[in-house]
Amino acid sequence: MKQLVIKAFGDASQLVLAEASSPALAADQIRVQMHYAGVNPVDAKTRAGLGWGAQAIKDKLPWSPGFEVMGTVLEVGADVGDYAPSDRVFGLLPGGGYSEQLVVSADALLPVPAGVTDKMAAGLSLAGTTAWQGLTEHGGLKAGERVLISAAAGGVGHLAVQLAKGLGATVVALGSPGNHDFLHDLGADEVIDYRDEAALTAMAPVDLFFDLVGGTSGCSLLSHVKSGGRVVTVPTITADEVIAAAQPLGLTATGMLKHQDNQQLALLVKAVAERRLRVEVSHVYPLAEGAAAHRQIETGHTRGKILLQG
Repeated sequence: MKQLVIKAFGDASQLVLAEASSPALAADQIRVQMHYAGVNPVDAKTRAGLGWGAQAIKDKLPWSPGFEVMGTVLEVGADVGDYAPSDRVFGLLPGGGYSEQLVVSADALLPVPAGVTDKMAAGLSLAGTTAWQGLTEHGGLKAGERVLISAAAGGVGHLAVQLAKGLGATVVALGSPGNHDFLHDLGADEVIDYRDEAALTAMAPVDLFFDLVGGTSGCSLLSHVKSGGRVVTVPTITADEVIAAAQPLGLTATGMLKHQDNQQLALLVKAVAERRLRVEVSHVYPLAEGAAAHRQIETGHTRGKILLQG
């Protein structure tokens, strides 16, 4: 089988297509044919040798990226009773999703409900759980509060807009003008060009800032949070910088790492099946063009999700 791997940290050209053997199946495992794998900023940062992801795998190269996947079951282990060949499955992995076939524990993935397309299932897992956990577990967002979401048209952002609206919050979304209609369609109450200083100055303060950009951008937006308000900053590389800038302003600020929670993921995919949550997929690349997919995600200007097709 073919698999995209990195043998050393570096730019997108480090992603190479390699032949890999498919491991034997244990009794509690399933073999999955990958149809789509999500491409996320953490994939590119890990490939580049940055952040917690790179630290975790630095001694395990060559390594295949890919933390979210969708596919069909090819084979089940002797003790697996919940799945059969041809069943559609999706979910989060510790890596390795950029591969034509995967062998995983049967309880690692979830069934794809009827009414959810393959592409929507593929793009939901990492972005959806990050958005949900950031808004609720870390941000404590409540009905009636105002929440500011940066990079609101991106993979995590466009789901966060919808989830925050579903929680009863007033959603202020930052995005480029070309994404304003898209963000309004998702339910954002106010949409502001992140480069429009006058509009930002006129914006009423928010209770929660969900920071999906970090760094200088994250720090510059802290002044729009109410005194005593909360900040959740997602990019781990600049989390300490944003938290340090927030504290003198009287804000409660935290970084976050998503954790795997298949109960949450089951609720999210149910919302997709019931058309209460939309997963926007803007680009699909063949597996062999993983480097191009990484270059696109690194522009920082991707609407919704990018997928690799197996």
